[in-house]
Amino acid sequence: MELANKTKTRVYTFGNKKADGNSSMRNLLGGKGANLAEMSAIGIPVPPGFTISTEVCTEYNQLGKDEVINLINSEVELAVAKIEKTMNTKFGDAKNPLLLSVRSGARVSMPGMMDTVLNLGLNDDVVEGLAKKTKNERFAWDSYRRFVQMYGGVVMGVKAINKEDLDPFEEIIDNLKEKRGIALDTEFTVQDLKDLVFDFKKAIYRRIGKEFPANPWDQLWLAVMAVFDSWNGKRAVYYRNMHGYPADWGTAVNVQAMVFGNMGENSGTGVCFTRDAGSGENLFNGEYLINAQGEDVVAGVRTPQQITKIGSQRWSELAQITEKQRKNSYPSLEEVMPEIFKELNDYQQILENHYRDMQDMEFTIQEGKLWILQTRNGKRTGAAMVKIAMDLLKQKLISEEEALLRIEPNKLDELLHPVFDPKALKSAHVIAQGLPASPGAATGQLVFFAEDADKFKNSILTRIETSPEDLEGMNLAKGILTARGGMTSHAAVVARGMGKCCVSGAGALKINYKTKTMWVEGKEYHEGDWISINGSTGNIIDGKVATIEPELTGEFAEVMKLSDRYSSMKVRTNADTPEDAKVARNFGATGIGLTRTEHMFFEVDRIKAMREMILSDTVKGRKQALAKLLPMQREDFEGIFEAMEGLPVTIRLLDPPLHEFVPHQLATLRELADEMHVSLESVKIKVADLEEFNPMLGHRGCRLGNTYPEITEMQTRAIIEAALNLKKKGIETKPEIMVPLVGTYDEFVAQETIIRTTAEAIFAERKDKVDYFVGTMIEIPRAALLADKIAKRADFFSFGTNDLTQMTFGYSRDDAGKFLPIYLEQGILKHDPFEVLDQEGVGQLVTMGTQRGRSTNPKLKVGICGEHGGEPSSVEFCYNNGLDYVSCSPYRVPIARVASAQAAIKAILS
Repeated sequence: MELANKTKTRVYTFGNKKADGNSSMRNLLGGKGANLAEMSAIGIPVPPGFTISTEVCTEYNQLGKDEVINLINSEVELAVAKIEKTMNTKFGDAKNPLLLSVRSGARVSMPGMMDTVLNLGLNDDVVEGLAKKTKNERFAWDSYRRFVQMYGGVVMGVKAINKEDLDPFEEIIDNLKEKRGIALDTEFTVQDLKDLVFDFKKAIYRRIGKEFPANPWDQLWLAVMAVFDSWNGKRAVYYRNMHGYPADWGTAVNVQAMVFGNMGENSGTGVCFTRDAGSGENLFNGEYLINAQGEDVVAGVRTPQQITKIGSQRWSELAQITEKQRKNSYPSLEEVMPEIFKELNDYQQILENHYRDMQDMEFTIQEGKLWILQTRNGKRTGAAMVKIAMDLLKQKLISEEEALLRIEPNKLDELLHPVFDPKALKSAHVIAQGLPASPGAATGQLVFFAEDADKFKNSILTRIETSPEDLEGMNLAKGILTARGGMTSHAAVVARGMGKCCVSGAGALKINYKTKTMWVEGKEYHEGDWISINGSTGNIIDGKVATIEPELTGEFAEVMKLSDRYSSMKVRTNADTPEDAKVARNFGATGIGLTRTEHMFFEVDRIKAMREMILSDTVKGRKQALAKLLPMQREDFEGIFEAMEGLPVTIRLLDPPLHEFVPHQLATLRELADEMHVSLESVKIKVADLEEFNPMLGHRGCRLGNTYPEITEMQTRAIIEAALNLKKKGIETKPEIMVPLVGTYDEFVAQETIIRTTAEAIFAERKDKVDYFVGTMIEIPRAALLADKIAKRADFFSFGTNDLTQMTFGYSRDDAGKFLPIYLEQGILKHDPFEVLDQEGVGQLVTMGTQRGRSTNPKLKVGICGEHGGEPSSVEFCYNNGLDYVSCSPYRVPIARVASAQAAIKAILS
């Protein structure tokens, strides 16, 4: 292993309107550290601190704790001294103590996925000094109990053992509340807080056999290492895998002077957004708590109040309380602290203008002074993403190119999900009202634990409040419902980032984890019961509610129009029915890149004729069976051609092995024998004869058409006759006949000859003709190598990247699930190659096949039609390799359109 460089900078300071870094250094300082440095430099009041770089996280994972402490010790000591000087305090000093916060900070926002420690530096002596200095004994001991609780869980690992158990510290708190007959943390006396600290420490020692560390420097180093460890924690790894973030990025560690929102009624804390993260509305919004620390807001333990008056009034309508009640009991920050609000409002505008994007900010008010703790580009729903990008464009804050690059193509998927049918909502029974934390419609069965989210196909994860440990369940669930928490709680922020429907803060719900029940409106709901939640209104509804397809208008339509202006590579769709074709065309598809004909033969009235054809021993018998299928197949193509009037339609000839079409149950075999007037035994022998050891590499694709040319003849006749029938009606068609699984030049020529001979015969019969293309699917590596030969006869290539990936890697897609997850976890593969195109290997074949094909046929049209056609990075690869189009499933068409435009913009910018 290479020795670590001892002279390079690993620690970067910020504060007092100065900083060692800036916002462009997010890969080194993480997003949080880079933004703290940037805010300091532009004069935003940020508590002073320092960032330990992401490179140190990598060194920690390679070299271990002791070596890393040795590498950064002197830099950290100097950085702490700098904070001491700015704050006029001393770390570890009992009379004038400096307390610190320790937070993670990856280069991308990963809310709640890694660890945070607040109030670090307290011990039995320091807490007394803090109480004397501030003349606020309650504040000092409240900070101490928070520190022991947080440090005990995050650094020392004292957490709930079983999912039904409460957090051990929360259990101690609840027991004391019950004993004292109080409901809120703010009602604890100083003695109560002292008792909690004592009981927390005792619980820690009882659980792990170690004393709580009293030395502030020991506390700091252990906390820093805990943050580094959390980069490889279960929830962080899951989040990274979910978003495709590499493991080698690492996290930075941000250490800051503590500022306190829990010093009394003139202190507080909050989270705010410069625009609505759910809808994208250009409205400053957020939540705050008086006499609290930041974790109280996001944890959802206390339901916070709104920052703006308009937000508070909107909230009161949802909560169904009067204006008088709202003003007296739930006033906004704008009303309670108007000067602080004005200052905060000014800063949010400065920061949005500076970053030219919607900001998610955290702030603390300490005894009437406002501090901004962090800012970042806010997580948002797909709908908000689209609206914010287009609004910023209209405000001339960003260019058209920037607006398109701000769109995460995969998040557009959220806008394509069904919504509740307004007619069904009229008769729906609303059982409770919560906060509309993340828009959408979700109907599902109740589950109460994250690990149970996969129990049902559609589940609603229902919790008192969620925590970062619930991430996997939140991802699997159809929707998320919480009894506590506001619009900026963990559940709300994560749900919006995932595009998941969420209703939070539904206080009427009484949830019992042990019995897996929920009480509301006098009715008990159990695990598996159906409910519906409306993330746009906050309504919680009994039972199922019907849904309808969404209408895609407004800003979404504007984004699509803008995409088409910049993209030169077309987007087609994979569609086997007229219905799918219409959906795709409405989404902007410019044709069909793949129609699979085999799906058309599985309907009851067709499968019998198909089986007769397969089981026949003679050409005459096969032709008789195919004659029955011809009108059905022709009708299918007429429907698809009509739906795609004027646009190209690529039809793949029969591809799968024949054994997939034959029955294997004795009763069905007997029925088939009777219909064909042959013995049961002969049918059994024929079916057994069709079985193959490796069907993927067996008698399928063009091999079928070349051994049974009558199949290709029938399919060609159906396609050409369908086109001619529509021509008669004045409907323009553009058929493209695709030969599957070609591996040799002669295989393609044999099929092409049958197709063109059949087509010419039909033209002679009908005394009319249509233009058509004949091409092939490149899905065998050998075909890519021989592309220059094949292209001499082919009009087009379509890369079938599903099979091409299987054959290049030698992985069976049906069996790879046994080892792919392990390969991804161990870093052997960075992505699942069936989801993200392997540009290094499979991609080389695509590049080679395209270049070689066009070397002998400059007019060769080239596209891809595998699942990769709707995956953004794969779309970009196709653009960079000069493909004419990508083809994907109908609901991925808008995603591919934006990805195609982004690829063109990136190519220009680079």
